[in-house]
Amino acid sequence: MLRADYRVRLTNAWKGGDEALMIALHARRSADAVAAWRAAHPQRPLVVVLTGTDLYRDIAVDDRARQSLQWADRLVVLQALGGNMLPPELKHKVVVCVQSSPPRQTLAKTGRHLRALMVGHLRHEKSPETLFAAARALRQRPDILLDHIGAPLDAALGRAAQACMAECPQYRWLGALPHAQTRRRIQQAHVLVHASRLEGGAHVVIEAVTSGTPVLASRIDGNLGLLGSDYEGVFDCGDAAGLATLLQRCRDEPAMLARLLSQCERRRPLFAPERERATLQHLVAELLHPSPETPS
Repeated sequence: MLRADYRVRLTNAWKGGDEALMIALHARRSADAVAAWRAAHPQRPLVVVLTGTDLYRDIAVDDRARQSLQWADRLVVLQALGGNMLPPELKHKVVVCVQSSPPRQTLAKTGRHLRALMVGHLRHEKSPETLFAAARALRQRPDILLDHIGAPLDAALGRAAQACMAECPQYRWLGALPHAQTRRRIQQAHVLVHASRLEGGAHVVIEAVTSGTPVLASRIDGNLGLLGSDYEGVFDCGDAAGLATLLQRCRDEPAMLARLLSQCERRRPLFAPERERATLQHLVAELLHPSPETPS
């Protein structure tokens, strides 16, 4: 998104160089690069992009992550509520840059059943246990099918997914799939389930919205910041019964699914690639060529 106007170098670890500006992804994981940059170039601009684990875990407990915040000239958050977790003295640095996704064709959905899809590797942060419990609560609803894409990063959760498949015929764990196949399944699903405990602004939610697939999401800032604080398709984090109820309503109440789709359609312009590109270009330009009134 920046290469049309700048020379860009991507690296996993900055070991030195004469670049004009650094964009560091993740306050904790990029802490070494951030420290090296600030030592080598104390006056050159530094942007730190904050993830979910940054905002909702690391900056509360990790000194190096907090130091990254102090050294940064700008702090990029990926959804509208991301800045809420930062201390007041840093909020002047915040820039909201919502990630984008090219739009996909909205596919016709079958009326024979409701197909829900969860996309996320099996790890604690994604709360796959919520989907397992919802599947068990819906065992008597063969017209509600649950698919699950993700690698078993936590082996115990992989075993739990296999046990859920054995108990619940309508639940299928598909393992990790290539991105193109995953996008196609998002297009084919009636709803995407996103049950995460913490998120900076999940790209899969954006991919669903730009595919014409409504989302059922946990009530956390990382989801509400993308979908809107008044979004109807939310359940309390970890509330499997609440998720099961929403799934049943989407199957049994056509108006419910239509309302969620309408709400998501209103959010779709936020995720346009040209919008993200413009935000990034403006951010870099103001740091490299500040006007006299630009805050430092």
